[in-house]
Amino acid sequence: MASSLLKELTKEVFSKNISKSRSSTGKSILDFKFKKDRCRLLSQHEDLNENSKGVIYWMCRESRVQDNWALLYAQKLSLKYKVPLYVCFFLEDYKELYPTTRQLEFLRKGLKLVEKELDALKIPFYLLKKSPLELTEIIKVNDIGCLVCDFFPLKIVTEWQNKLKENLSEDVAFVQVDAHNIVPCWVASDKLERAARTIRPKILKQLPKFLTEFPEVCKQDKKTELKIDSSLLWTKNDKLDLEQLEEISWAEPGEEGGFEMLRTFLVDRLKYYGISSNDPSKNHQSLLSPWIHFGQISAQRIALEVSKAKTVWKEQCEKYLEEVIVRKEICDNFCLYNPNYNNLKGADSWAQETLNLHRDDKRDYIYKAEQFAKGLTHDPIWNSAQVQLITEGKLHGYMRMYWCKKILEWTESPEKAIEIGLYLNDTYSIDGSDPNGFVGVMWSTCGIHDQGFKERPVFGKIRFMVDYSLSRKFDIKSYCAKYRSNAQASSGIAKYLAAKKPEKQNEEQKSKETKLKKKVARNEESHGQPSKKKSKI
Repeated sequence: MASSLLKELTKEVFSKNISKSRSSTGKSILDFKFKKDRCRLLSQHEDLNENSKGVIYWMCRESRVQDNWALLYAQKLSLKYKVPLYVCFFLEDYKELYPTTRQLEFLRKGLKLVEKELDALKIPFYLLKKSPLELTEIIKVNDIGCLVCDFFPLKIVTEWQNKLKENLSEDVAFVQVDAHNIVPCWVASDKLERAARTIRPKILKQLPKFLTEFPEVCKQDKKTELKIDSSLLWTKNDKLDLEQLEEISWAEPGEEGGFEMLRTFLVDRLKYYGISSNDPSKNHQSLLSPWIHFGQISAQRIALEVSKAKTVWKEQCEKYLEEVIVRKEICDNFCLYNPNYNNLKGADSWAQETLNLHRDDKRDYIYKAEQFAKGLTHDPIWNSAQVQLITEGKLHGYMRMYWCKKILEWTESPEKAIEIGLYLNDTYSIDGSDPNGFVGVMWSTCGIHDQGFKERPVFGKIRFMVDYSLSRKFDIKSYCAKYRSNAQASSGIAKYLAAKKPEKQNEEQKSKETKLKKKVARNEESHGQPSKKKSKI
């Protein structure tokens, strides 16, 4: 792909190219050699019995139609055994995963588009209330022969699947398909990997086998409906008891919105990736995380399209592919093989030891969760990052590291730091409650997938970050100014920023803050940076 062709990659051309790539693999999934390694059998058998009258795909993590190996596998069985295919999505229990209307509305709007696309293919879609355990009765009443589900390594989803497994009849096949990772998680590794360097060669070895084009999900001959109690059907009047939070404006839910963000990344931002993408004052990241998280776009599709640009920007492409393949997939590995992925027990022994050794170290500041949530710390850089998280539902990757490490520095214990970090991330981030988020907090707080560094108070041997290093690397002043302006302009953030102020500092703490500011100023000057007067957001 030449540079000039990238510039001419309009929305229409991009869409046509992808459709053409899919259709070139065959008329249907039956013409495609499906890799059974993508599947994991949860029941005693995978074949449908002779009395089966359908296949259900329980959509959970992958809320898209095309480029979805789980849906494709379900359709493969449907076509092979000549029975109808149905798709079900249970929305009510998602309040366990997403605590605010911000995430729910992004998901729900995407599901509306999924329903419309499936309807055109004569595949029934059911948005359902209550628990996925209701599938047991639906399967029984409709003589369903196989249930296909997504791979999602978080504990609550695994619990749903295990309970279903216990309650399903023995003659019903139950198959899980990893449609989220390019190399299926259980194929990449059968154990907990300690660092990217250990899982990388395993993934790269398998990549040529699994990084293939997708066939299309094809149209069914006729549309048949499931027998479902009407009380289970989600209606437009149904609501979940969630915290009300402004929806994000920069990301359009659904596959089309995801493809447009991918196209603009290829055309406008990919050339900067790995060069200035770590600069929070510049907009040079892919910005694809919301669609990947909700399964509205496939990471495999992203990798296929980015790979086509290697002839133009090889180094940038390779750096991004490292992120969207290796770095993303090690997060699923961590959550699959470590039941303590959300607490200190999940850290390596060296990290637990060093954090426990420094547990009682004196902190210069200690903030409560509410003060963190409202951006009411003494540090304008941290406050700006929190404002970005609240107003945009995202946080620049480099700033996220600083943001989370300071929570460790300003809380009474590493356990509390993990708790607050996960709470803030899962509440405000559009891609919260994700393996990537759990690993991000655990990496920052207790050195997951990292190594030990020079020992220091509070952190022990955990990697440390300081504010004046940001000033040396980036135009952090413009970053802070931008989000101070965002805070003032956004009505939605007013209720967060106008609430309870931090407790009044005593004279001793004020003195410490003054000394700290002077020390930071001296450090900045010693590195050729002008001394900056800090002001609160």
